[in-house]
Amino acid sequence: MRYSRAEYAKMLVAQQELARAEEDYQRLRAAYVEVARNEPGHEVALAMVGADMERAHSVLQALIGLPRMPFTHDPSRTVRPDVESEEQEKESA
Repeated sequence: MRYSRAEYAKMLVAQQELARAEEDYQRLRAAYVEVARNEPGHEVALAMVGADMERAHSVLQALIGLPRMPFTHDPSRTVRPDVESEEQEKESA
């Protein structure tokens, strides 16, 4: 199958973005494991690296085309329906 120059350029850019996202995720994962093994009692550092790792994973999912996992969405998007339904229940009561 032959690609036009524009299609080939887009494909190369997509591959580079995917490789960069994979490297970011693997780097953060290695940092998380390193802190977990060698720095006992650093829960804040683990939480910070873990949050960055989850964001990197969600970027990787988006690039691959997988639907994002619920915990990787911005809190405003996932919490809003729950808050709105609770407000409606309070108003109707």
